[in-house]
Amino acid sequence: MKIAALDIRACRHDSATIPGAAMRDGQTREGLEFLVYTMRTEDGRSASMFGFAGRSALGAAHQAAASLRPFLLGRDARDREAIWHDWRTADRWWHHLPIYTFGPVDCCLWLLAAEAAGEPLWRFIGGARAQVPAYASSLVLADAEAYAAEAVAVRDAGMKAYKIHPPGQLLAQDIEIHREVRAAVGDDFALMSDPVQPYTYDEALRLGRELERLGYLWLEEPLPDEAFGALRELTRALDIPVVGTEVLAKHPYSVAECIATRVVDAVRADPSWSGGVTGTLKTARLAEAFHVNCELHTTIFHPLEMVNLHLAGAIRNCSYFEVLWPMETFAFGLDRPLPIRDGIAHLPDTPGLGAALDWDMIDNATIERV
Repeated sequence: MKIAALDIRACRHDSATIPGAAMRDGQTREGLEFLVYTMRTEDGRSASMFGFAGRSALGAAHQAAASLRPFLLGRDARDREAIWHDWRTADRWWHHLPIYTFGPVDCCLWLLAAEAAGEPLWRFIGGARAQVPAYASSLVLADAEAYAAEAVAVRDAGMKAYKIHPPGQLLAQDIEIHREVRAAVGDDFALMSDPVQPYTYDEALRLGRELERLGYLWLEEPLPDEAFGALRELTRALDIPVVGTEVLAKHPYSVAECIATRVVDAVRADPSWSGGVTGTLKTARLAEAFHVNCELHTTIFHPLEMVNLHLAGAIRNCSYFEVLWPMETFAFGLDRPLPIRDGIAHLPDTPGLGAALDWDMIDNATIERV
């Protein structure tokens, strides 16, 4: 099953608009940019997957093509482990690609193998469960009232939990948001907090204490993922679990110290930013050996979310399947909605991904084929 071609499309979906405040940088995003990778083999097989592209699909596509295409062509697509390790070495030699570049091609390798075996990806990896509870993650909203209203809508839609991404400008405002959301949904609905590293150590400690009082499940990324010393101290000081590592490069090696010395109480990984299915599995299995959860991180784009769902079906040490809210903003790229009913994500039983890509949408979104 030799790799004969790697096609990459730079794309922009103009129907999705995200306000600047939702991204904290003040820059409204008129359309979401992404890549679509298609891997073809000499025996006529193919697999495709979306890829994150930062703020420039054209830049990301040309960079990926220049590095990954010559590296992959002629390799046996079944040699996923060798390819993963060889790329780790090759990347050091003046490629230094962003953390989101390699993951989609690894996903393609796994999808080719699962389809050839006639198994859904999660069962090809090794099935652990056919259903996973799902939770909704907010964008950054205007005020406490907006968060409270959205949390109620999420609860009423049947989702099993809600995670707040607060504005992160003033600690007092963030605390008020967390209080208002708890008051709105009651004591029995699961809530999490993900401030995305805006705080000093003392501010993170103050928020953590308040979240403990309010009964939140976890505090995620209160400080930079690479701030091992401060995070380790914060983890020791708080009773609420501290969660992190989603933006560390070179999983699982960069995360090993976090797991072994409890820099955080639970780690994060995903097939987009953590080295594909292979890298995510390595991090999750390493965490499992230390009785640490690996809470899968949203991949934003729904085709990648399907890969994430398959991973959730093959990993026991993960509590939930995460999706960004409102889901409609990101509901493109597949020929069907994500299989979530009453807050439960259902694993597909058809070979490979279990859903087809929406090629009409992709064709309309394509800026350039690289």
